[in-house]
Amino acid sequence: MKVMVVGSGGREHTLAWKISQSPLVSDIIFVPGNGGMQQMGECIKADGEDASAVADIAAGRGVDLTVVGPEAPLVAGLVDEFEKRKLRVFGPSAAAARLEGSKHYAKSLMEKYGVPTGRARAFNSFEEAKAYVETLSPPVVVKADGLAAGKGVIIARTSEDAVGALSDCLVESVFGESGSTVLVEEFLEGPEVSILTLTDGAACAHMVPSQDHKRALDGDEGPNTGGMGAYSPVPLLDAATEESIHADVMEATVSAMASEGVPYRGVLYGGLMLTSDGVKTLEFNVRFGDPETQVVLPRLTGDLVPALLATVDGTVADLAMEWTPEYCVCVVVSSGGYPGKYQTGIPIKGLKAASSDSHVEVFHAGTRLQDGEVVTAGGRVLNVVALGGDFTEARGLAYEAVKAISFEGMHYRTDIGHRAIQWQEEHGG
Repeated sequence: MKVMVVGSGGREHTLAWKISQSPLVSDIIFVPGNGGMQQMGECIKADGEDASAVADIAAGRGVDLTVVGPEAPLVAGLVDEFEKRKLRVFGPSAAAARLEGSKHYAKSLMEKYGVPTGRARAFNSFEEAKAYVETLSPPVVVKADGLAAGKGVIIARTSEDAVGALSDCLVESVFGESGSTVLVEEFLEGPEVSILTLTDGAACAHMVPSQDHKRALDGDEGPNTGGMGAYSPVPLLDAATEESIHADVMEATVSAMASEGVPYRGVLYGGLMLTSDGVKTLEFNVRFGDPETQVVLPRLTGDLVPALLATVDGTVADLAMEWTPEYCVCVVVSSGGYPGKYQTGIPIKGLKAASSDSHVEVFHAGTRLQDGEVVTAGGRVLNVVALGGDFTEARGLAYEAVKAISFEGMHYRTDIGHRAIQWQEEHGG
């Protein structure tokens, strides 16, 4: 079968890498792809949010399954267009994608159906939001309601910071229409974990948990990013809590969506916090996480394609996924200045040497081929991923591979996975 992957980041390269291992797949094409995917198959320039154009490509190229990576095409209705044309596609409808496209919608759904989450109130008036914030004891969290490229969540440590964040959204329109409604949420504390669940709208199949590092600098310092690294498994997540997340958050949300008449199909990402008051849901994403996918899929021992097809065909109840006990670590290599301003078009050296070990994969995120040479093309440039018998081995292999890579301005954190190792040292396992 022929598969088309929509997207251009590390998540999509990882999906393509795993999909390419399937004996069911003869060919993969990409819209629009990146420098790594250009070396795997044809990359077609098109706007992923132009549902009609992408569907035309799928129909014209005889694509048997389209896998959508990023959230924006899903929120824009790409799946709806495909289904209207009877083209097989992996991902939720635009109505179901509101779980990520509108934080207010997601919060309201969780509150209605008793899915554990933090307290929040929604506002579209600056004055009303400001008056409410001034009654609270900081810190508080201000969230733009819509998609904001991962930049719409502000942790305000003071009331002045909170009012400034509200002004950015509701007065200055920094996030455009996405910030025309804001949520003011209680600040929660505790370690975060991510769960990916495949679903056909009824049954659920849960993938292994992971944990990412959002801050740009070592020691969880610096600005928030799209993610500077991740690891799986998550030692601090015990089996009972994981089962509770499966039942009380992931399965409960899929059931809630069905009850609302909006069946959710595809992969549901749950961002959870383990607080002193129990598990709290921070957010839902309607696609594979990035960089969580990069440490989850390498641990999947079987074929991913039947699992993707099961969500389309309604056979998730029959799905059995098996996982390696090995540990996986991903180190994100970024452009200097990320998540702020950065340069692109910089040649990258050492990619072949970095991936010479069979336990290491280098997934491209922000790259492109230019005159036969791989150059930088984004903030997060590469994902260096390694499997090992424990975290120490996996981290060692990943960082050894990172050191083989070089380009001007290259930046990465040196402490990815430190929390897991510290926890294991403190708890003896």
